[in-house]
Amino acid sequence: MKQSLQLKLSQQLTLTPQLQQSIRLLQLSTMELDQEVEMLIQENPLLERVDGDSEESSSTESEIGPIEFQPQNELRYEEQADTEASLRSESPDDEALENPWTNDSVPIIGGQPSDEDDSDYPQQARASTLREHLLWQVQMSQLPERDAQLTALLIDALDEDGYLTQPLEEIAELLPEELELTSEDLEIALKHLQHFDPAGVGARDLAESLSLQLAALPHNAPGRELALSVVGKHLDLLASRDFTKLKRLLNCTDAELRSAQQLITHMNPRPGAAFSPVETRYIVPDVLVRKIRGSWTASLNPDAIPKLRINRLYADILQHHRGSHQQLATQLQEAKWFIKNIQQRFDTILRVSQAIVERQKHFFEHGEVAMRPLVLREIADVVGLHESTISRVTTQKFMHTPRGIFELKYFFGSHVATDTGGACSATAIRALIKQLVGAEDPKHPLSDNQIAELLAKQGIMVARRTIAKYREGLHIPPASQRKSI
Repeated sequence: MKQSLQLKLSQQLTLTPQLQQSIRLLQLSTMELDQEVEMLIQENPLLERVDGDSEESSSTESEIGPIEFQPQNELRYEEQADTEASLRSESPDDEALENPWTNDSVPIIGGQPSDEDDSDYPQQARASTLREHLLWQVQMSQLPERDAQLTALLIDALDEDGYLTQPLEEIAELLPEELELTSEDLEIALKHLQHFDPAGVGARDLAESLSLQLAALPHNAPGRELALSVVGKHLDLLASRDFTKLKRLLNCTDAELRSAQQLITHMNPRPGAAFSPVETRYIVPDVLVRKIRGSWTASLNPDAIPKLRINRLYADILQHHRGSHQQLATQLQEAKWFIKNIQQRFDTILRVSQAIVERQKHFFEHGEVAMRPLVLREIADVVGLHESTISRVTTQKFMHTPRGIFELKYFFGSHVATDTGGACSATAIRALIKQLVGAEDPKHPLSDNQIAELLAKQGIMVARRTIAKYREGLHIPPASQRKSI
């Protein structure tokens, strides 16, 4: 076979390390970016943060080039001089239901006493865990030593909600035989435990926990006796909202049953959950949205932008000994790339955010009901980027607005056709469903079919199953569970 030389032209896309870093930085949230910056500062001595109080001038930097990253849009920053001082806010949770049976939120324990408290009474700090809180009560009680030890044993068997899920017989079998303990001994210890704070702790099921909490109320509390009968015998009927059968079995009026229901629903179905550690998630918004001279404008949050520059000491060494410090030269180039990629990241976030604000300005004026349909391609065409880039920009990036803090993805949604040939966003439909349910008659709540009919009268054609899907996404129970007396 004869050998020969041939020329062939071809195109090949290669991701340079700089481009790979740019893509990765764009995917990070603000918190993750801050961690990435700290890690790179530790690894690269050429990179350092800019001290806000530093007034150093850098002749070296002027020779190397514009190293320090300064956010653009200075004009917009000047116009928002009265922006709130603190922008760190807790992540907005989904709307909690008024019905405590379906609410997974955990009540937060009251604050610690202030050092400036002038009270003459000693302050008892709340125990950090349910176990510590209950064991402290065992120590403060005057129980016989044997009963105190058995009560402490049962405390160790409680779950995080304060329930004793293991039968007493099984616990007795696990104990050494020489102790000569019976389930009756554990029953006595359980009674002691069930008289501790919080009320309802040590119960073996929901009905017993509610009964313990109701029994702790004053005897003259309106509806107390009837509520005890309901949770003791007919809790399933209350859960299914079969009020007609409940009134017949209990021989009570609507007002009496309503009073008992209010008592029960104000009890805590998870008495021990208040002592569970609550993980608070904080969000630093990347973008601020304000109305300036009649128009909504997006600007970068200066607190979210890392202020970086080249370390002056190492830059001087490199400048005066060119060619003798190859590692420092490489780290200098990496530091320049990193600063440039961070600037590009925030510039892209700002461009995308401004495009979103311009298309969703009615939302900022009127709320969710005015949200318009929006897809990634529409923004991609405006800013001249690929849809995948828009997806990266809108993930875990947050916008601080007068209506709250929202992830950029929140402003995108599918659309539903209207009778007039237009389109309505899914977010607006969910807001309308929420309004309709909030204004319904509690005795005759709206079914999914009725909600669909009411929306159809407004020109929005939505199927019943779609209504059910949106309602479940809003954590709104079905009509049968929303019915009240």
